[in-house]
Order: sequence, then structure tokens, then C-alpha cells
Amino acid sequence: MQERRLEKKYGLFTAVCMVVGIVIGAGVFFKAQTILQKTGGNMRLGIAAWLIGGAIMLSCSMAFAVMAQKFEALGGMVGYAEAACGRRYAYFAGWFLAVIYYPCLTSVLCWLSARYTLEFVASCFPSYAVQHSACVALMAAYLLASFAVNALAPRLAGKLLTSVTVIKLIPLLLLAVVGISAGLLCSKQQLVRNFFAASTTTEKTGSALLGAVCSAAFAYEGWIVATSISAELRDAKHDLPRALVTGALIVITVYVAYYLGISGGADVQAVMERGALIAYINLFGNAAGNFLTLLVAISCLGTLNGLMLGCARGMYALACRSEGPKPKLFARIDEKSNMPVWSAVFGLCVSAAWTVYFYLANVVQLWTGPFAFDSSELPVITLYLFYIPVFLGWMKKSRGEDTLRRFVLPALALVSAGFMVFASIVSHGMANIWYLIVFAVLMLLGAPFVGKTKTAGNP
Repeated sequence: MQERRLEKKYGLFTAVCMVVGIVIGAGVFFKAQTILQKTGGNMRLGIAAWLIGGAIMLSCSMAFAVMAQKFEALGGMVGYAEAACGRRYAYFAGWFLAVIYYPCLTSVLCWLSARYTLEFVASCFPSYAVQHSACVALMAAYLLASFAVNALAPRLAGKLLTSVTVIKLIPLLLLAVVGISAGLLCSKQQLVRNFFAASTTTEKTGSALLGAVCSAAFAYEGWIVATSISAELRDAKHDLPRALVTGALIVITVYVAYYLGISGGADVQAVMERGALIAYINLFGNAAGNFLTLLVAISCLGTLNGLMLGCARGMYALACRSEGPKPKLFARIDEKSNMPVWSAVFGLCVSAAWTVYFYLANVVQLWTGPFAFDSSELPVITLYLFYIPVFLGWMKKSRGEDTLRRFVLPALALVSAGFMVFASIVSHGMANIWYLIVFAVLMLLGAPFVGKTKTAGNP
């Protein structure tokens, strides 16, 4: 009986939309406010944070683009880690993606999607008071819906991703164009005034910048998920590298322009207090502000859909290599949906657990103490730790490549990854230790399931 494989059903446009659509989610909307708060309203430091975060994303995506050209069907990050560092390292990288990285980001997007949806309802019906119970119920509904779409109708999931990507760019580009124009041409020249405004933070410039970069890293994160569909791209060898680099450049351009647009539409102090919404209201009126909330909710749902796509394939990337618990079960491809449904079920369950944690520890703060860490930023930083040996391994093993591809690009990515780790240490302090304890425990839980043999698969 011939082994069932994942079909090649996605093209370049879908791959680019996946990079852009997953990265541009709620992060750009609420992290713009956070970055201004961390820099004390220093717009120049904020722009530096966005540019540094973008440069880190671009350098790492270019390094993986080079790997994608050489290793066409190895299954994304897990496959590249295997080629550069061996099977055991690849297993733990894949286990981290499956049990921490994908589900942690998914949990954050579940909450953000529910939050902005309810804020839109409240803006339309002022008498409605948002309740925690409604938020929890909507979070669960969105999580189940994203699972159902990705596990049962993967082609629909791809179409939704491309459609929502186009929709979410509308408010960003609109504010960028109008905000920059108004901020430069109107009599107040708000953009110019904000650019030269003094900082109100008591932190040193270096510490404030590092904290802002950590926040920007969350807004730029998610692009690595695109590599999880490498085996489902019609021409992965050419399309995936193009998608990674093109998507990264689009995101950087949109983010910096959006940040300038916000600063052209409102005083930085007002943005620090009320968020980007105040800039929309100043430029377009209250009705536009309500409409923005709806578009943000749609944007979050699009990113949630893309992250669940990664969650659904997390265990499959290990199982098709005879790794992890129950590899035969998690490697099984459903005949009708052409999806690893049991792998998707695992992703759903782990995401649900992290959603509960994030809501209790970070939203309502009922879970307190040292282990109540920020599960939206710290897993992102850990992924950069996993990148470092991969880049070093590529530099050692990629004989026959030219100097640019073998040394220059991975060296830039290596510096970027090291910088992110350093920024996290400075910004999060002791929270890094408590998170790493949880990280170590979860890694040890996966240790007994390292496979002994390798079977043919289609990761």
C-alpha cells in the first residue's frame, strides 16, 4: 500500500501572503503603543526599534531562504535543523515548536481576536459591558474554528489567509499615507513635533531601546511558520525563498510607515495612553475608529488561522521521521482532507492549555508569582536560541556554496539572533529564569520519544 503524502496545493502568492499575513496581526496595532511607552515617547528610538526588529527578521529569513533553496522538501525549520545539526537537535527544535512556540503564539492571538471583537461590539452597542465570561467563550470558539478550518479544509484555510492579508493591509496603509501627509503638511506639523519631542522614560537609552526591540520582535514574529508548508508548495525550491524575503521586506515597509502615520495623527503622549485608535479618530472620526476595531479583529483572526496552520503540522514534522510519541498516529494523513488530523488535534489541545495559562497569568492575572511570565515574548526569544546552532551548522557543512551564501548571510543572522537573546536578558530579567525552567521541563518530557530509525515521509 502506497504511503499517503501531503499534496502540493499552494503557490508563491499564498506563500507570500502567509509570511505577511501571519506576521502582520495584532502585534503592530498594540505593540506600537508599547514601544512608545518603553521609549518614553521617544519616536526616534521607536523607529530604531522597528528597524532593528525588521533587520533581524530580514537577516534570519534570508539565511533560511538560502537553506530552502538547497533543502527543498525537508519540512521547514525541523528539516533545516536536521541538515545543519543532526536528527537529535532537529527533534528538540521540532518538539519546541510543537509544544511551546506555535501554541503560545496561537493562545495570544485567541485572546486578541476575542478582545477586539468584543471591543467592536461594545463600540456599536454602548450599553453592552464586556464580561470575562464572554471573552473566554469567544476565545474557545475562535480556537475551535481555526482548528476546524485547518484540519478539515486546508485549501479554504489558504484562501482565507490570502483574503485576510489583503484586508488587514487596508487600515495600515491608509493610516500611513494620511497620517504622514497630515503630520507633515498640516499647520500643527504633528509628525515633526513628535519626532523632536523629549523622552519621558527614566531608563537609560540603551535599556529602553532593548526593551522596545523585544516588543518589536513579537510584532515581527511568525514568518518561520511559512516554512512548515514547504512540502505543500508547488515549487518550494524557488517559491519559499522568494516568499520569505519578499514577505519580510513588505512587513518592514508597512510597519515603519504605519508607525510614522500614527505619529502624524496624534501626539505621542495620547498614543501612549490610548493606543493607535486615537490617531484613527483624529484623522478619520469616531466611526472610522469603530471600523478600525473590526479590521483589527479580522487581522487577528487571519493571523490565528496562519498560526494554527503551523500547530496542525507540528507533530507531523516529527512523526514522519519516526520521532515523538505515537509517530504512526501523528504521521497519518486523512484521505478526504489530506491533512495530518491527529497532529492537528494535538496542536489544538496544547494551544488550549497555553490559552488558559496566558489568560490567567497575563490577562486577568489570577496566576501570580515567579512563573507568571510573558508567554507572548519569551518563546519568541527562545526560538532565536534554536537558530544559532543551525546557522553555525550551515556555515560548517555547506561546502560548495559561495562566500555570501555560506558565511555572510548566516553570520548576519547569527549576530541578529545573539542580539535578540541579549535584549531578552536585559529586558525581562529574572523572568527569563522562570520561563527557562518551564522550558526545560517540557523539553525533558519530550526526551524519551527520540526515534531510533528514519522512515520515508513527506514533512
